[in-house]
Amino acid sequence: MLMVVGATGMLGGLVTRELLRQRLPVRVLARSPEGAGPLAAEGAEPVYGDLKDPPSLAAALRGVDTVVTTANSAMRGGDDTIQTVDIEGNRHLVDAARSAGVRQFVFVSALGAGADSPVPLMQAKGRTEDHLRASGIPYTIVAPNAFMEVWAPRVVGAPAKAGQPVTLVGEGRRRHSFISMWDVAKFVVKAVGNSAAVDRYLPIGGPQALSWRDVVAAYERALGRPIPVRFVAPGDPLPGLPDPMPALLAGFETYDSPVDMTELAHAFDVQLTTLDEFAREDVATPR
Repeated sequence: MLMVVGATGMLGGLVTRELLRQRLPVRVLARSPEGAGPLAAEGAEPVYGDLKDPPSLAAALRGVDTVVTTANSAMRGGDDTIQTVDIEGNRHLVDAARSAGVRQFVFVSALGAGADSPVPLMQAKGRTEDHLRASGIPYTIVAPNAFMEVWAPRVVGAPAKAGQPVTLVGEGRRRHSFISMWDVAKFVVKAVGNSAAVDRYLPIGGPQALSWRDVVAAYERALGRPIPVRFVAPGDPLPGLPDPMPALLAGFETYDSPVDMTELAHAFDVQLTTLDEFAREDVATPR
């Protein structure tokens, strides 16, 4: 039995549906019947619990041999914080999985995460990576670069489609291997039950390392017209973007994150989505 934690989120939902498509037995952890309803209708077995409630995790994990977790506190709020979910909650989940005798734990982290990171979410993911490695559970850590679906539409696509200028932080020349969430889901699913993925850290990105100027150019090709661009200094306000996106955009301008995917994409048989393909689809989608 597989259990997906975070199945009600975007990435977790993609992973769950792909596992169900392969006719694998999938249990999904949810906090309410309403949250689990759509996936239960598609064949998943719902169980109810919360990363902040260790006894509920022990009950949910009975009979589970593989855990996949994409859960995080981003875009949630209330008492779901980096401390309660990404640090303490993930620790609870790893500890419960160890007690339950789980044979593979697939953790979706993030490229660049580390316990010494100055970014709280990346620090929390790094601490979870360390705790998982030390737990003795056979693990797979999937560490994707920035998601196309999260960043490209909000920073470039939305204003460009509305005929507004695009605002870039700094010079917009740092290069990052943006990856489609669909492709991340494929890697996660391919890692399940795969001996080649056990006790491995898998850094993944898209097929090209692109700057924000390249992202603008991809949308210009998709729209068939030039897009006006303005530049602001790191730390300047960026209206229309939710926290913590402005701070992370400023961070993007301090480093490059190319990922050579030649060998890994071939080994896991994943055809990577290009930014041009993504931009064309985004432009074709009504606002």
